[in-house]
Amino acid sequence: MRYLHTMIRVGDLDAALDFFCAKLGLVEMNRFDNEGGRFTLVFLAAPDDVELARDRKAPLVELTYNWDEHEYGGGRNFGHLAYRVKDIYALCQKLMDKGVTINRPPRDGHMAFVRSPDGISIELLQEGDRLPPQEPWASMQNTGAW
Repeated sequence: MRYLHTMIRVGDLDAALDFFCAKLGLVEMNRFDNEGGRFTLVFLAAPDDVELARDRKAPLVELTYNWDEHEYGGGRNFGHLAYRVKDIYALCQKLMDKGVTINRPPRDGHMAFVRSPDGISIELLQEGDRLPPQEPWASMQNTGAW
């Protein structure tokens, strides 16, 4: 058995791609428009997984955009996507600079949470050992749900 992908439904494909690609840094691997079914599928890979995703078609995130449906509840029921990152502080700063709320700051130098425009919780985990506590993260409070 091998992990292939996680599918999440998005209400605004442009906003989702802006978040996942332009802000979080994922790479669009494939896109399929199905006019008969009135949906678009977009497959994304983490930057360090691009070659693996090309070879195996995994691991991927599948964004499903149904052309006639734009609101989905229960994003929190989904759970979360998790990504290992090279520098959690640098990525959280980059996300904040682009207007993303850091719902659970990386106070411990190890873990943070943000949410996509559709309410999907994204866990960011520091690669290797925890980074030493650093401001402004060490004293930053949680914001909203994560």
